[in-house]
Amino acid sequence: MDFEGKKVNILIVKLSAIGDVIHTLPSLAALRRLYPEAHITWVVEEAASALVKNHPYLDAVLISQRKKWSKDLLHGRIRSTLNEIRTFVKTLRQSNYDLVIDFHGLFKSSMIVFLSRGKRKIGYDSWQELSGLFLNEKIPEDMNKHAVDRYLDFPRYLGAKVDRAEFTLPSNKEAEDKVLCLLHEYNLEDKKFVAINPIALWETKLWSNEKFAYLADLINNKLQVKVVFTGSEQKQIEKITSLMTTECINLGGKTTLLDLAYLYKKARMVITTDSGPMHLAAAVETPVIALFGPTDPARTGSYGAGHTIIRTELPCSPCFLKKCSTKQCMKDISSQQVFAAVEKKLIKE
Repeated sequence: MDFEGKKVNILIVKLSAIGDVIHTLPSLAALRRLYPEAHITWVVEEAASALVKNHPYLDAVLISQRKKWSKDLLHGRIRSTLNEIRTFVKTLRQSNYDLVIDFHGLFKSSMIVFLSRGKRKIGYDSWQELSGLFLNEKIPEDMNKHAVDRYLDFPRYLGAKVDRAEFTLPSNKEAEDKVLCLLHEYNLEDKKFVAINPIALWETKLWSNEKFAYLADLINNKLQVKVVFTGSEQKQIEKITSLMTTECINLGGKTTLLDLAYLYKKARMVITTDSGPMHLAAAVETPVIALFGPTDPARTGSYGAGHTIIRTELPCSPCFLKKCSTKQCMKDISSQQVFAAVEKKLIKE
């Protein structure tokens, strides 16, 4: 189907998670360049929706509240939940999509593809969770590529020339002003502090509280650089700061996703677990020092130049396991090893 000379109606299906949605942003930019007059809609779940709401390259955003709906149905709120789902499907079907791209490749995204009733339905040549069931065009999925480059294969397939990955986030004056206030409140200067994100969703990606505390003390004592802890869980960060002998700033639970993006843009560097905040820092082009254990940085590491990956080369890593009896790959990373990487970056620049 040739779209030349036609205003194309495009649906992007990438529901979650934060890092995955960030990885898809360059493909959105490429699609916008390829089809400058297109009407582009993105279906996303609520947790990552701030990354695409009011995005300059999007015309509409539909939010799937799948987790809430599942929870409400289990608690017996049948009628109201079914009404919400019907409203969502009705809104989804109000547009006649010329092109639907399933970047997600799972059963939950394939159902959105099916319900959209799009003409060209493109996804990966995969039957993972029956994701290919409703597609009428498929492309190969090269798992040796980084996720960003793998997703860019879709706009390339459609004819886009991609020279570089463009990460554009929605502008948000409220978030920008809030971060400026935080910098003033805590006497933080632009590019004169280090941010640490110790939070991760998988327990196998976590590093010990004691090591994070010792690392922060080393940065404070030896480099005389302020440390700001960020993350969604304030109490978890308090466990770390309670082990420290020096002062730091705990912004745990105090920042939205877009707040965090502006904050990381002001940071000298971000030290982090393999997590959504790691990808957010890379997207705003702040140098990242990322601690990797069970996952593969070649596939999902911090994207772009100037980042440092720290991992131990165990025979079992990457295993992609969310649970492990030893977590040895993360235990073998020392505070001194990470501090050496921090010191090297600071001295280099």
